[in-house]
Amino acid sequence: MKREITIQGKHFKTISFDINFKERDKKNPVIIFSHGFKGFKDWGPFNLMSDYFADNNFVFIKLNFSHNGVTDGEFTDLDAFGKNNFVKELDDLQSVIDHIHNSEYQIYMDLENITLMGHSRGGGISILKASEEKRITKLVTLASVSDFSRRFGNIEKWQKDKVLYVENSRTKQNMPLYYQFYENFLDNRDRLDILSASEKLNIPFLLIHGSKDLVVDIRDAYELEKQNPNIEMKVIPNTGHTFGAKHPHIDLSLPKKMEEVLKQCLNFLEK
Repeated sequence: MKREITIQGKHFKTISFDINFKERDKKNPVIIFSHGFKGFKDWGPFNLMSDYFADNNFVFIKLNFSHNGVTDGEFTDLDAFGKNNFVKELDDLQSVIDHIHNSEYQIYMDLENITLMGHSRGGGISILKASEEKRITKLVTLASVSDFSRRFGNIEKWQKDKVLYVENSRTKQNMPLYYQFYENFLDNRDRLDILSASEKLNIPFLLIHGSKDLVVDIRDAYELEKQNPNIEMKVIPNTGHTFGAKHPHIDLSLPKKMEEVLKQCLNFLEK
């Protein structure tokens, strides 16, 4: 069963997310997946990833953050994109967690077994949320960042211009990030400390990273691993930031490296 659900977010925009699962007598453990920067829930092979976990008896939920600027797989609201920030993403993820506990679909869910999973920036968001939300029982990150503060670029110019533009290499759009993004980070710096959050975790945590990641260096993974003995790290050789995936994904099967990643995830989650 697949359903797309839309709920009202805390920040005056809607949050859309998919629920994908197989109906059976037994309740299914839950995975909530968060996309990364310039990502969205239907990017590349994410729908195939969703099917993979549903076929293996999980309820798989993947969300669009309310301010990711995406409608029907295209970046149509660049103003919303520019008004996004880390706290809004944490709030969106919290809204989804709260919603499933009161959803009509909760009868299919084992709500004592909820995993957060995130890619890239979504990995960092998932780490932070897992450290503050006691209902989360496991954590999986794919190519996660370890520190938000190193990724801001020229702060002085950003403050002067009030906006920073980043190019989307696929669509060639110049995508705005308003200076509020950095101000929000400064105002919430302690809450947004990924390494500190990792150290506090006392739940099983699988960390997966590609050995040839040119977007988030593998040093981020080793930095995270050092924080906590509960972290299990898997390095996928000869692959980059998206584990062989790209958008759009035309093939009906998963990229080989991503399939390898998902098998590692499944082995971890079924322990």
